[in-house]
Amino acid sequence: MNPHPPVTSDASEAVTPQSLRKQYESGATVDELVTASGLSYGTVLNRLHDAGTEMRTSWQTRRMRQNPQARQRLAAHLRTLYEQHGATLTELAAVAGETRRAARRLLIEAGGTVRTTRQTLQVRAAARAAERNKVALSLRARYEAGATVPELAQEHSYSIASVYRLLHQAGTCMRPQHHHGPAHDTRKRS
Repeated sequence: MNPHPPVTSDASEAVTPQSLRKQYESGATVDELVTASGLSYGTVLNRLHDAGTEMRTSWQTRRMRQNPQARQRLAAHLRTLYEQHGATLTELAAVAGETRRAARRLLIEAGGTVRTTRQTLQVRAAARAAERNKVALSLRARYEAGATVPELAQEHSYSIASVYRLLHQAGTCMRPQHHHGPAHDTRKRS
């Protein structure tokens, strides 16, 4: 599902071979798993093989999807993507291998309510804000441990201005200019 931020190593580790196998055996295709997880096609295949997954042909997938229980599982999966991850109908259609209209029908069958474009934008904006806050808090912790702004910018591939903005957003107490290292106690020693 595009657009998504690049998958970090932490996020890619969270997608376990067992979770991929479970989704695949519920009727998802390898392409759908690639789209949903953000992993590469080869990585998804390797993780499926590591989990001992018995692969099926496209014909078997189509036949499986004709099964009412598989359709219900697919509809429930689409609803989860739509409601919890802010996916659009176009993205659901890509996951389901269907048209937008068919994806909408599956979503409604699963008890989902179709959002307006504005509601979708609000959901995505809230998700981006939460992610930005998480990054800001992470940068703050590293800065307070002694990392410099240029080091943080280089580590995270951000501009120095972006790092300053995120540190400010996290409420970071900035060190005096050119004072690098961990924060020191400002009380005088006796």
